[in-house]
Amino acid sequence: MVIGLRLFVHGNSLLVTLGEDMVVRRVQQVGIFVLIVTALPAVSWGEPPCRLSQDILVDPLEADVLQPSLFRPPSGDWVEAQPTDRSRHAGGSATAPPADRIVPASYQRQGRTLIFSDWQLLPEGLLFHSYAAGEKEPRFAAQWLWERERGLVWETALGGRMGIVRKGTVGPVNPQGFQLDIEGAAMTRVDPEQDSDLEAADFRIGLVGTWRHGPWRYKAGYSHLSSHIGDEFLIRNPGFARRNYVRDSIVTAVMYDVTPDLQVYGELAGAWNANGGAEPWEVQFGAQYLPAARSDWRGAPFAAINGHWRQEFGARASVNAVAGWMWRGGDDHTYRIGVQHYSGPALQYSFFDQYESLTGLSMWMDF
Repeated sequence: MVIGLRLFVHGNSLLVTLGEDMVVRRVQQVGIFVLIVTALPAVSWGEPPCRLSQDILVDPLEADVLQPSLFRPPSGDWVEAQPTDRSRHAGGSATAPPADRIVPASYQRQGRTLIFSDWQLLPEGLLFHSYAAGEKEPRFAAQWLWERERGLVWETALGGRMGIVRKGTVGPVNPQGFQLDIEGAAMTRVDPEQDSDLEAADFRIGLVGTWRHGPWRYKAGYSHLSSHIGDEFLIRNPGFARRNYVRDSIVTAVMYDVTPDLQVYGELAGAWNANGGAEPWEVQFGAQYLPAARSDWRGAPFAAINGHWRQEFGARASVNAVAGWMWRGGDDHTYRIGVQHYSGPALQYSFFDQYESLTGLSMWMDF
């Protein structure tokens, strides 16, 4: 396969043709550098957040204008609290938002007022984030994993998810309402013990609608995933039977915030176009502990587990568990480093009939 790049200079065009493997390898190397550098904004340079009553985290400079909306007492019922006076802050208003458009005070982890607006183009933040332990989620990632049967493998992901339009609150912190997202990623495997040859790459792209109201989040939309074998792998393995693994699916999911730091979720995907051994149905489910407060340099621990069942493997499912240390920026971006263990069908779907048990070190960035 060949990638063509067309450059236009003063009306003239120059066609530069590059080998796919070389492009992907260079992108991986640059991507790891970008992953490390772009993690720096996730760390707070100012004062650490302070903790007030009702388990609300706020910036020190905003503590005097905190506006609680709802909070959950020990009984578990939702009750309304009166907003504080904001009239002395830059001409702000003391008027509270409608009762059906406010969220628990514990979800306002930086004390910012929830302002609802009409449609916003390219909004900040996400209503439904990628699963922390999802092995095929769109994000930046690098994973150095050891497989007992073969040795070291290097898995990478270069991608992400961003909002196109939103009708709901303004800003990235605990957004509420509806948002349309686009997502995409290239997830590759390199063999560091074979001159860093590219073995395989899975490509994902999707368009999903997301909703969030209080502790409930929902997702529904379209997802495409296709698998490709690297040229260098085929040269070393001329007898390999290539599969054209493809899934075009409708995805639905629900996530519930048990607390601001703990979520549980489930996802169901049904493919109308499934080739190369793929079957229509796919299920994911899991739980994740991700501290909701913005981090200073110290960061905080995290842990997550994800189960993934695909119809083509019968009763056999995969399990991916991650744990380590994370930092969260004021824009709600996260950077994580830690350990990972995966057990199940091959992470690269081109190796359809292989089973893997992988353990190693990883880093992830979600935005």
